[in-house]
Amino acid sequence: MIGAGFLAAAASNIAGGASPGLAPAANVSVTAGSGSPLDYYVDALLRPNPAASPNATDPGAARREIAGILTKGIADGDVAGPDRTYMAQVIAARTGLSQADADKRVSNVIDQAKTDLDTARKAAAKLSLWLTAALLFGAFAASLAATQGGKVRDFNASLTDG
Repeated sequence: MIGAGFLAAAASNIAGGASPGLAPAANVSVTAGSGSPLDYYVDALLRPNPAASPNATDPGAARREIAGILTKGIADGDVAGPDRTYMAQVIAARTGLSQADADKRVSNVIDQAKTDLDTARKAAAKLSLWLTAALLFGAFAASLAATQGGKVRDFNASLTDG
């Protein structure tokens, strides 16, 4: 029972870590401040125009803001159009790429993140199925061993009684 509980806890931890995808890893770098769920919305309200002043923004702040946008977008299933446009503008301003190339880069990164998330979900699902099969096999083996042990006990008891 202890082993089954340990394996079940490990499987749920792995599955729980994979299902939200990149959110736990990104939250570590995103939440420099309070870590409030409202941080994304506050950042959206205070976004500067990257084309007007590309050097005015701190690279760390831009990095945290884009990580927050990606975290929320991937958790919601897709990054919204205005967020994609803003990320492309920041990337174009920071890297010197054209707006079209920056848009392609944003789309490629979002697609790659979705693919990686889907791969992690599938791996967690397979692991959960295999752990379930292993637990069922263990339960079956334990029941066979208990049956055999009962037969041996009864046989030994009949020898000592007679």
